[in-house]
Amino acid sequence: MRVDLRFLNPFRPGAGHVPPYLAGRKGQSDEFRRLLGQDLILGNMVLSGLRGVGKTVLLDTFRPEALQAGWGWIGDNISESSCTSEERLAVRLMTDLAVLTSSIVIARNELVGIGFEPTKNRVEQTFDYDMMITLFQRTPGLVSDKLKKVLECAWQCMQHTQRKGLVFAYDEAQNLSDHTGRREYPLSLLLDVFQSLQKKGIPFLLVLAGLPTLFPKLVEARTFSERMFRVLFLDRLDEDDSRDAILEPIRKIALSTKWVKLWEALAPSIIPACGGYPYFIQFICRELFDITLRPMEIDASEVTTPICDILRKLDTDFYAGRWARSTDRQRELLTVIAHLKTSEQEFTVQEIVEKSKEMLKKPFRASHVSQMLSALCDAGLLYKNRHGKYSFAVPLLGRFILRQQQS
Repeated sequence: MRVDLRFLNPFRPGAGHVPPYLAGRKGQSDEFRRLLGQDLILGNMVLSGLRGVGKTVLLDTFRPEALQAGWGWIGDNISESSCTSEERLAVRLMTDLAVLTSSIVIARNELVGIGFEPTKNRVEQTFDYDMMITLFQRTPGLVSDKLKKVLECAWQCMQHTQRKGLVFAYDEAQNLSDHTGRREYPLSLLLDVFQSLQKKGIPFLLVLAGLPTLFPKLVEARTFSERMFRVLFLDRLDEDDSRDAILEPIRKIALSTKWVKLWEALAPSIIPACGGYPYFIQFICRELFDITLRPMEIDASEVTTPICDILRKLDTDFYAGRWARSTDRQRELLTVIAHLKTSEQEFTVQEIVEKSKEMLKKPFRASHVSQMLSALCDAGLLYKNRHGKYSFAVPLLGRFILRQQQS
């Protein structure tokens, strides 16, 4: 039986899955294309934002842009295990680079066979991972000196490929850090190596994507990071872009005029629930898609949108695990924060203290709040920006906490 593909649900709320319509990111794509047009690499890119805002998806859309512009693309996730030491990070970079360079022949040798009828065999040496490791180990100096040598040689080998340069694109880059106690500085290594290569005119463009803690880490490691990177903070979609993200996939399928009009009528109730976050748009719309397929022939006024039930499912799938890892006292503090008028933007220790005096019989002291906020930052529920203020690291976490209170 042939399945009508129009009835397949187009919405994709998975981690990093490309949505059916990418809304509201034209400015960031234009900026990436501008960086690809540099003759000398003076600016690199940091994509920063909360989880669910679309960093991974946007990074994935940059790849075909780079390839079409004549650049090579090297990309992966930065895991915590790959950046525990300078050498491990160097191995990560060489492993990723080898996928692109292992087909580049750097030497050919003719081997003559032995026998009654001698034959010749051609042996080709490529700039593969084994060659990189050998060069890395034989180069004197620090790990940074060794890695620079390997990357310089890699670019020399690629000159005849007519590539304009290489894009090194890494997601989850907030995992990068220096480890002063162990005297290991992988983050500083990365910045120093790429700055050095770019000063030599080697067109290696660095693109890092991560949570809002990423850029402060870069600046703390090397102050020149402020001049080295163009920082793009991915914020929520505005109302018009959210509506496009909801309706464009529906209009493309267009099962019936009444069905499209139904979604146009439902959009005003979907948009506030999503809060402008692309992941939530995909999650809620995926649930609604199958529901609205059934009543295609009835009026929109007769359809009830089960937003509350869908949000309850979202709470279980997205928030419950994070909430379960917090202590009772931390939850009490987070509940106070959720009641702040600025809970979805940023807040200070003093604001939390004052609010706790209104809400609690035993309010928090400033010193206690500071300690707990630090612990919650380590747990990934909050983050501290460069101005000393705090924000939720999980999108719309305050709304979830308020729903928990009401249930």
